[in-house]
Amino acid sequence: MLKTLALTMMAMTLSLLCIAAEPDSLWQKLQPFTVPPADFSQGINPYPSPLDGVKTKEDWQRKRQQIRQTWNDALGHWPEIIAKPKVEYLVKEQREKVSQSQVKIEVAPGKFTDDAYLLVPEGKGPFPAVVVVYYESLTGIGKKGELRDFAWQLARRGFVTLSVGSDPNSYYPSKENVQLQPLTYHGYVAANCHQILASLPSVDGRLIGIVGHSYGGKWALFGSCLYDKFAAACWCDPGIVFDEKRPSVNYWEPWYLGYEKGKERKRGVITPENPRTGPYKMLMEKGRDLQELHALMAPRPVLVSGGSEDPPRRWQALNHLVAVNRFLGYEGRVAMSNRPTHSPTVESNELIYQFFEYWLKEKKVLGK
Repeated sequence: MLKTLALTMMAMTLSLLCIAAEPDSLWQKLQPFTVPPADFSQGINPYPSPLDGVKTKEDWQRKRQQIRQTWNDALGHWPEIIAKPKVEYLVKEQREKVSQSQVKIEVAPGKFTDDAYLLVPEGKGPFPAVVVVYYESLTGIGKKGELRDFAWQLARRGFVTLSVGSDPNSYYPSKENVQLQPLTYHGYVAANCHQILASLPSVDGRLIGIVGHSYGGKWALFGSCLYDKFAAACWCDPGIVFDEKRPSVNYWEPWYLGYEKGKERKRGVITPENPRTGPYKMLMEKGRDLQELHALMAPRPVLVSGGSEDPPRRWQALNHLVAVNRFLGYEGRVAMSNRPTHSPTVESNELIYQFFEYWLKEKKVLGK
């Protein structure tokens, strides 16, 4: 037992040394954010480990499927991913060295939206790509709001991007006949957006990521965790675990995970007068939390761009994802930055772009 432990520790040390020694300027910028603060690097962890009962990689594959099954049973099972979603090009313009097209896209069987923009950089592809999700698509392309123009900034850096908007109050196939909780429905939409990008000759289908802020961060979290083909993800201050002390972490609301027909609750925090509803109530009663979904990301890299809703203590949950990656033989694939505000900053956004440049543009996620 002691010999096995010693060998394991030696392998971990060598892996860390290899990463630290990598002469890559982007990695040098990212690496400090893969190390949790000392206060949250060890000690009592309030979140159960997804690795409980796992001894082998075969055990993990079974456990992974159990986690996916549990959450899909609770929130609704997706329809089949659309093999070739329909895309209609509407309005095209040239912005600097980026071709920008408003597009009408198929996001679910029989459901379309024209709240979407496709941005393609000048040059010879195939390029890496990123799906950018938010309340509406104009923010992602820099036509509305500030410091949330992820699609535009990434396109300028050599990524194909698809900026997509959607009302969180979206029910599939209808509110009267809900089959999916709204947030997992949006995860399904993200998967079909991945398919759209992967079908383009200008895109390397192995190198597609996803990013979103706030509600978009929740959307990106569910899309990337539940759809294995996303190569990397950034969750920008969504609240990465259930936290009923934070009103903006509001997974309990009916437009996220708390929809229950005939019991639509009032907006706001959980109180005895305004209790939990729907699948969210059931998940909480069974002691479930989002660290289980995080585990499905491994070994794909993820950055939490944390703000007011995701402070450093969220490492308590992320440490489990680190442990799953380590169990699978990977280091340095979980990162978190922190800022005091919910809104992104120039500095936090720069790290997002560097994260995607390192893992996707430099193809590090492929081991190249």
